Amino acid sequence: MLKAGIIGLPNVGKSTLFNAITKAEALAANYPFATIDPNVGVVYVQDPRLDVLEKIYKPKKVIPTAYEFIDIAGLVRGASKGEGLGNQFLSHIREVDAICQVVRCFEDGNITHVEGTIDPLRDIETIKIELNLADLDSIEKRLGRLEKKAKAKLKDAIEEQDILLKIKKVLDENGSPRLLKFADDELKLIKSFNLLSLKPMIYIANVSEEDLHHPDTNKHYQDLLQFAKSEGTEVVLISAQVEMEIASLEPEEQVTFLEAYGLKKSGLNEVIEKSYDLLGLKTYFTAGEPEVRAWTFKKGMKAPQCAGIIHTDFERGFIKAETLSFSDLIKYGTPQLCKENGKVRLEGKEYVVQDGDIMLFRFNV
Repeated sequence: MLKAGIIGLPNVGKSTLFNAITKAEALAANYPFATIDPNVGVVYVQDPRLDVLEKIYKPKKVIPTAYEFIDIAGLVRGASKGEGLGNQFLSHIREVDAICQVVRCFEDGNITHVEGTIDPLRDIETIKIELNLADLDSIEKRLGRLEKKAKAKLKDAIEEQDILLKIKKVLDENGSPRLLKFADDELKLIKSFNLLSLKPMIYIANVSEEDLHHPDTNKHYQDLLQFAKSEGTEVVLISAQVEMEIASLEPEEQVTFLEAYGLKKSGLNEVIEKSYDLLGLKTYFTAGEPEVRAWTFKKGMKAPQCAGIIHTDFERGFIKAETLSFSDLIKYGTPQLCKENGKVRLEGKEYVVQDGDIMLFRFNV
């Protein structure tokens, strides 16, 4: 299951957003460290294609993919040195696939800001410094352990040392290692480092209800957009308070509510979609009378690997994958008509699975 960590300084709207995401009652108190242990909430990913598959296959149950959000307590200046509950917070971030950084872009005299004023770019810089300092500490320790092996000309140690030094140079200059380009073999090695500054990130601009209608007049949001564009990071515009209201409505009411704000989808759904794109994630389906189910896979995965997502035996004993594209199913209307028109294919081990494929795996163990 995909894990995303919701981070930010205290009182930027993280816990309010988390409440909306999970309809849970995370503590949204008006002071730092209100949230100490991470709250975990699972949200089902809304995919309109599942509704279509349900009508066609008439299954006993429909199972969407799930997305796990972790509400991580507010980081503060000095977290990398253990300030507040810094080390604990940073360890929670290490466990996630992507970071959703909530950035406060609203003024409210009743909600104190830990720095005294509202300044999104300063807040982003504060968090970047803390993540970078924590990574520098990890890298320096790792380089110390590699020194003897590298001097002994051990190939693996030299390769690891080279990459760590490349990242360390950027961190020393307080840059963003996420912007570095790495070769495929380097990426495999980097994954084991589990560095915070390399985690894929999205900025969530939390604005007031009024600014949802006119975001172009919100200077904080415009500054954030300009900054994010310069570093190639996606921004999702939300109002955490409005998301709370949306979460309390029935699906039919949600559509009307969103239309009133001129929105096509909730901020939450946009966060999920942007996270999927950021991580290169796609969806395939299994469909039949017992159940219709969505499965998340990484773009570029081949049929046996995707089969292994369901069960390791499916990958181990993979023979073929009976495959039908969602677009063909829509065009012909039923699986039977797709079959009669030659649209149900038998794909082998080298087939690269596509988003929207409906698959039946044949295997033997």
